[in-house]
This record gives sequence, C-alpha cells and structure tokens, in this order.
Amino acid sequence: MHTGSYINGKWFHPSSNQISRNINPADTSDVIAEFPLATAGEVQAAIDAAMAAQPAWRKTPGPERGRVLWMAADIARRRVDEIAHTLTREEGKILKEARGEVLKGISLLEYYAGEGFRMHGKTLPSESRDTFTYTLRQPLGCVGLIAPWNFPWAIPVWKSAPAIVSGNAVVFKPAELTPATSALLTEIYEEAGLPPGIFNMVVGRGSVVGDAMVAAPELRAISFTGSNAIGNALYVKAAQRGAKVTCEMGGKNAVIVMPDADLDKAAVAIHGGAFGSTGQRCTATSRVIAHPDVKSKLVDRLVAMAEQIRLGPGLDAASDMGPSVDEKQWSTVMDYVGVGKSEGAKLLTGGGRPDTLKQGYFVQPTIFDGVTPSMRIFREEIFGPVLAVATANTLEEALRLANGVEYGLTTSIFTENISSVMTFIEDVETGMVHVNEPTIGGEAQLPFGGTKSTGVGEREMAEEGLNFFTEIKTVFINYSGNAERSMTR
Repeated sequence: MHTGSYINGKWFHPSSNQISRNINPADTSDVIAEFPLATAGEVQAAIDAAMAAQPAWRKTPGPERGRVLWMAADIARRRVDEIAHTLTREEGKILKEARGEVLKGISLLEYYAGEGFRMHGKTLPSESRDTFTYTLRQPLGCVGLIAPWNFPWAIPVWKSAPAIVSGNAVVFKPAELTPATSALLTEIYEEAGLPPGIFNMVVGRGSVVGDAMVAAPELRAISFTGSNAIGNALYVKAAQRGAKVTCEMGGKNAVIVMPDADLDKAAVAIHGGAFGSTGQRCTATSRVIAHPDVKSKLVDRLVAMAEQIRLGPGLDAASDMGPSVDEKQWSTVMDYVGVGKSEGAKLLTGGGRPDTLKQGYFVQPTIFDGVTPSMRIFREEIFGPVLAVATANTLEEALRLANGVEYGLTTSIFTENISSVMTFIEDVETGMVHVNEPTIGGEAQLPFGGTKSTGVGEREMAEEGLNFFTEIKTVFINYSGNAERSMTR
C-alpha cells in the first residue's frame, strides 16, 4: 500500500512536515501507516494535472471509459480480502461488514462501467418543420470529491465512478482517518489503465485541502459527504462561485412498529440497523416508534439481542461489533449517553465501555426507553450504537414523530396492513423508505439520498449520480435548406 498523495499518475510525499497517523481504533498501539498531509499547493498541482488530462479523456468514447471501470472491478474482486482487511483495521467495522462494503463498491463499478454505453440523451419532436432536436449529456470538466471515514471504500467509488465514466477528471480528498483504503482504490484505478491526471488523491485536512478544493474555480462541481455543519458551509462557498454542489449529510432514522407487526422480524431488522457498523452510518436506525400494544415485547427482544453482541476487534472472527472510529467519536457517543440519562430517558442496557476491553474506542450497545420527542437523543444524530425507543398510539402520531426532526434520509415500517404501508410511503418525509426491512441499505441502480437537512443537490448512485457530473446540451438541426426558423406551416 502506498502512502502520501497521488497526482498526475505518480505517488509522492507532500513537502508538509505534518502527518496523519493512521491508527487502528480497536488497538491504538497499532499504527497502520503515517500519511504526510498535503497543502493547498498540492491541491493546485492536482487541479492542474486534472485540467491538462481531461480534454483527451472527454474525447475518449464512453464505452472505452466504461471498460476501465470494468477492469477496476475485476482487480478489486481479486483484492477483496486485502481491501476488507485494510478497511477493518483503519475504520474498525467487523470484517464481514467490511467485505460487504467492498462488494458493494464492486457492484457500483460494474454498474457505472455499463453507463459508459448509455450516457442518456433524448430525441424530441420540434415545433418547427424540417428540424431535428435532441439532447446529449457532456462532462463538466474537473470535479472535486470529498469523502467521509465511515465508508472509505464504497463512498469514494460511488462518487468517482460516475464522474470518471462521464468524462470528467477528479480531485479526491479522502477522510484523514481512513486514507489507506482510499489509497488502495487509487492503486486499482492506476492498474486498470486510467490515464494520469484523471484521478488525483490529495490527503490532507479539511481546513486546508477541503477549503482549497471548494474555493478552486477550476472545479466545476463538489460532491461532499459528511457532517451538516461542514456541508452547509461548504455548500454556500461553492455555490457562491457557481459550482454544482451535492451534499449528503446527517440522518436520524426511525422504524415504526405497528400492532400487527411480526415482532421477531422487526427486532432483527432494528438490531442490525442500530448496531451494525457500530451505528456509524447515516442510514443507521437510531429511533424506534412503537405502538404501546407491542412495545414491551419488542423492547424485551431488542435488549436480549443487544446483550448478546460480542464487542471486539473487527479482525477477530468472534466479534459482532467493533469500536467507534476514534477518541473524538467515542467521546461524542458517551456524551449523548449522559444527555439521555439527564433528560430522564430510561437506560435499559449498555451505556459504557466494556470492562473486558482495555484498549480501543469501544461502546456497549445502548438502548433507551421512555424517550420523548423533545429529548436530544430523539432529535440529534449520535453516530454510534445508541437506540431511542418512543411510543405512538396511531400511525398518524408515529408519522408525526418520525417527521418531527430536521433530517429526512430513510425510514422503515413494520406492518401487514397495506393501507398503513401506502399511507406511510406517501406521508413520511424521507428520501428513501423501507417496508418490513431495516433502514439501511442501498443498491447501485437506485438513487441514494434524503430530504430536509439530510441533503442538498442531486441524489447519488444510479443514473442520478451520473447526471450530477454532466450537463445537458440541447441541439437543433435545421435541414430545411434555409436559415429561417418557422414555428408554423
């Protein structure tokens, strides 16, 4: 694995004397690598390389661009175990989850490889005689991608693959906490035959590298995933200079459990959604809104399952849940546990560091009951294994509680009543909805994203993800033999 940054087809160590120590959150004595941090000067060098390389890539036929991504998918499949091992070691999620993330990224590479053969436009009838009209999609030019730490393989893939296949050149900033997995993606693109300058990775702080990218007039679009505070500020700065921007930010996702729900299935779904990946995903289940007729039985199941979770290093096959990603995130989760207690919620299980794990940033799976809509643990994103359980007497009340937060990413309902299902789908204020399954999950061919404070800009993944990195050109071909444009006979 390379360390440093990658610009114009070459790996190098920036001149900065600052480094980022890539530490295993399950064992803080395990230093994976040290990445020297880039400066604004390296960002400009990456932009210059992208600007120089993009015109030729733009002229490369779409199917040929797609074949590079297909080759990258093949290489990634051969290196699945290596990528998953690196991902687990630097981010903390258990190896099974890391492997699933890698396979999802490979599916995205395959999907966007096929998009190289499509690049959809439309033929439309003209109001004028003897005139042929159509639209086509063309690349923006050079674009900037800023990725988070919680999915250090899948999110860089789902941002970079549509940007690349549609003919753009990329300047990419991975999260400081997880650059090693992104370095492997960079190696794979290089091995797949991507020309120098088309994919450039710059490892550095958001306040330096990220700010320089957002301010750079050459970057026609910025795609960001991360916190609301950073994303909202970034959106304003980039939009002020006329860039296209998409920001995928927070979530506070609820599962509504109706009185006719299959409680065993609901408990399995909530358990996986709340505690999988240590709750460190924007689609995590952080709220349960249950009917009083079934809440007690549901909570009993959830507590029993949570107390069976085996915490430990993600590389240990016996572990069911890994640590928080770093000390800062661990402290945030523990602070919210304190907030829940102080607000009067009833702590049913968890809420601390396990006695058996002396190293690493581990948090016990935590469940609060008696949570009300005014409590912070009901309204604010925690990004950890903390589940808040509330009560609603009707579907209308449950929807009011589910919708009564600033976020709108994903929500699920458990019921056998088709009227409840359809009312839920129509009235819930989220970008994605699930019926009788967890709040988590996404597929390459389906748009990913949310409403309200969760996101601004176009959706990611699917055709919508490619559309963001292109612009539409409308074409009029007049074959009448004269230069007039008549709208009548």
